[in-house]
Amino acid sequence: MDRVVVCGNVVFDILARPVEEVRYEATTIVETVEQQLGGNAGSTSYTIAKLGVPVSIASLIGRDATGDTVLQHLERVGVDTSLVRYVDAPTSIAISLIRKNGQRALLYQLGAASEDFPFFSLPADATHFHLAAVYRMRHLRKVAPEFLKRAREAGLRTSLDAQWDTEGEWMKVLAPSLPWVDYALMNEDEALHLTGYHDPAEAAKVLRDLGAKHVIIKLGPKGCWADGAWIRGHAVEVADTTGAGDCFSGGFVSGLQRGMSIEEAGDLANAVGGLAVQKVGATAGVRNWEETRQWLAAR
Repeated sequence: MDRVVVCGNVVFDILARPVEEVRYEATTIVETVEQQLGGNAGSTSYTIAKLGVPVSIASLIGRDATGDTVLQHLERVGVDTSLVRYVDAPTSIAISLIRKNGQRALLYQLGAASEDFPFFSLPADATHFHLAAVYRMRHLRKVAPEFLKRAREAGLRTSLDAQWDTEGEWMKVLAPSLPWVDYALMNEDEALHLTGYHDPAEAAKVLRDLGAKHVIIKLGPKGCWADGAWIRGHAVEVADTTGAGDCFSGGFVSGLQRGMSIEEAGDLANAVGGLAVQKVGATAGVRNWEETRQWLAAR
């Protein structure tokens, strides 16, 4: 099977649950505190590897113990980390405070994600390039169009997951990348901020007019909207929504690599996302290819 290259941030996640409120000058007792792999590219590439598709990750980490831990998590499931580069800044860290209903508040140290992202050579067996986080790494906000352009000109299929823009620049940053994007993925809140439209069809028209070939909008438990088709989601008990969108993207790209149609890939992605939210942490709920297909078939 051909290789996917995932580009974006990797993060060392610390997750505390349940936290209904934060009280300063006081101690809050929680049931669990976990340390896991996170980050948009980290979670997406982990998911792709878990689903049995060859994948390489291009990212930045610090020269520290948390960076070593992140790489170990990725390599354990078969992610190729030869495109990961070390920088002097510390590895990115996210602290998630999770409510009983799965909602979360996120504290994020950019660290390595603030550094310049060098261009890299694409592996010879790569046929798909996925940009996992346009907004999460500061330098990628500027060079994302060039990364996607190089991948497209090298003959690779391309995809992009918008994610949330904490700096509020939204379309100013995203628009230059869209002419080089085959599949644009985002959730409905991100689509609204980018286009001004809540309706997926209206939002997709704006994105296609700017160059994107296909648009997939994640709708949480309702499923997803993919090029005009609504694909059902799954009613599950939610423990934590951390990384669910990244796992969805990993499932979607994996489906495309396995020759699925856009609707079939969306169906698989909904299953991967539905499994992910049942566990605490971005990737703890991700299952392998056979287990995911069995879970989907049973529903």
